Amino acid sequence: MSEISKTYNSRDERYKKPFGAIRYGQDIDICIYPKREESVLKAQFIIRQDDENDFKYIDMGWSGYFGNCDKYKVNFNIEKNGLYWYAFKIETVSETYFLCRDFGGYGKKCSDLTDMFQITVFDGDYKVAKWFGKGITYNIFPDRFFRTHVPNKDCWNSKRIIHENWEDIPQYLPDENGEIWNNDFFGGNIKGIIEKLDYLKSLNVQTIYFNPIFEAFSNHRYDTGDYKKIDQMLGTNSDFKLLCESAEKLGIKVILDGVFSHTGYDSKYFNARGTYDSIGAYQSKKSPYYSWYDFSNWPCEYSSWWGIYTLPQVNEMNEEYVDYIIDSEDSVIKYWIKMGASGWRLDVADELPDEFIKKINIAARQVNKDAVIIGEVWEDASNKISYEKRRKYFNGNELDSVMNYPLRDGILSYLSGGNAQDFVEKIECLRENYPFDVFNNLMNIISTHDTPRALTLFGSKNDDWQKDRNFRANNMLCGQELEKAKQKLFMAAVIQFTIPGSPTIYYGDEAGMQGYEDPFNRRTYPWGKENKQIFEFYKEISNIRTKNNLLNEGILRFLYAEDGILIYERFLQNESIIVFVNREEEKNRFTIENVKSFNPILGAPNIFFDEHKEVSIELEPQKAYIVKFEFEEN
Repeated sequence: MSEISKTYNSRDERYKKPFGAIRYGQDIDICIYPKREESVLKAQFIIRQDDENDFKYIDMGWSGYFGNCDKYKVNFNIEKNGLYWYAFKIETVSETYFLCRDFGGYGKKCSDLTDMFQITVFDGDYKVAKWFGKGITYNIFPDRFFRTHVPNKDCWNSKRIIHENWEDIPQYLPDENGEIWNNDFFGGNIKGIIEKLDYLKSLNVQTIYFNPIFEAFSNHRYDTGDYKKIDQMLGTNSDFKLLCESAEKLGIKVILDGVFSHTGYDSKYFNARGTYDSIGAYQSKKSPYYSWYDFSNWPCEYSSWWGIYTLPQVNEMNEEYVDYIIDSEDSVIKYWIKMGASGWRLDVADELPDEFIKKINIAARQVNKDAVIIGEVWEDASNKISYEKRRKYFNGNELDSVMNYPLRDGILSYLSGGNAQDFVEKIECLRENYPFDVFNNLMNIISTHDTPRALTLFGSKNDDWQKDRNFRANNMLCGQELEKAKQKLFMAAVIQFTIPGSPTIYYGDEAGMQGYEDPFNRRTYPWGKENKQIFEFYKEISNIRTKNNLLNEGILRFLYAEDGILIYERFLQNESIIVFVNREEEKNRFTIENVKSFNPILGAPNIFFDEHKEVSIELEPQKAYIVKFEFEEN
């Protein structure tokens, strides 16, 4: 046992065992190691359940000496799942203080209990569908991926603008009333996606995640018009079933985007424009959908998502709505799982009631026991507070995964000049707070339809965002700016593909697509005009991810993180894949000890191997390397 340097570290099993989130009823050992020179008289473990105000104080027993430290220990278990907070109270001959959470999981002296450590306690009987985290995901914005033909302008019963030229810039300027309609379409379709399944297979894709594909007024289709009908421009319900069948033959599963916090203004349910042959809630209080919505002054005043009038908000726990979306045998959730989908990504999950999410999970698994439910959550989902209420995503029977925005934020910050220590802290907080299977099942993103593309962010200047939208619509990185951005994109992809979870490619990132904010991040895929260097890199990194089981099953451990140098491994027993990232502008060198053999699998670093079984790796500036090691047995 190596030397103890701190009184407490929640991420070290010498202090807390087991590591991270725990199953309810599971025994926990917690130890602290105050310096003997402090002359501790009494040590107490303090714990509080999140939704309770009372703190429970438990005396810690003295358990002997360790070096120049005393060891105090407590063993306990928690019989109820949920979120818990803990700290320590230490009385010495000269002072009394609390030991609370600090950067890196260490303890720090505090005068009060404001920064407590977290324990996530979950239902150990709940099993996450692990297949998702073991494969590569490809995120398709349906209108912009591939079309088999220019669509008929009359393919829907509301006004649509059709781009005949696939390479047009999406419309981005408001009309004379200051409104952006999002009603211009390029005509990407399901048959086009079927045609490109072999292309996706060449990238080792195992899951397709679709942005919404149901009938809607807008090109993004987050304003659902009919939950049970594929948008006519995309194809038919039968086309979707064929897609799922064709994808399954290639080992590819399909996940749909469920937008259940609101519907469209132009929908069969609300029908404000009278587009549908139905009696919508806007038209009559006798509408079968009237109770779905919250009218303050019918029909024109109602709750809407973020105050956007075209997105009328629903009462998710309304009995009729729950039956339609979840409970009935022909519910939306069950219908599309029966049609071949393998799961759902829930739009704005933090605006859906916990009970609603739980019902979705149960309903999906009634049809397919391995269905996966993924939430759109932008923060640490284990302790997320939404509308003044703590969410319970990981207690069991709710979410199997979330979109890993903290990873995206950490990668972008680190590669744009931030320090590696902050990146590690972001990831280690998730690893500590999430159940093990959830952490290994995350949707690891660096670009989405809601964010600027990573390549653009890596090459853009601060004042780009102060200029008008005409600039951002037409500006493209080129020359040296593009080369520098590509180097950062390559480093970002290496991290994305080697951290636990499903690396998720936003369509076109692998082709070098650029784009600032919406809609410039939603341009059409540049078929035949891909950036070959970027594309070949993505093929290589996807092959590495797919062919090396350590990147699916290996335990994550950070080896070094300081300023611009980040080094971590995925290991099992005496085998390890180590990832070296040098974001700095100068060379660095790192030494690995006790090496039996090694094999570079990405990049060609200068490697020096001596008779003492030490390997020194020279890290070129702005480069990332992946090396597989076998170590001597201890």
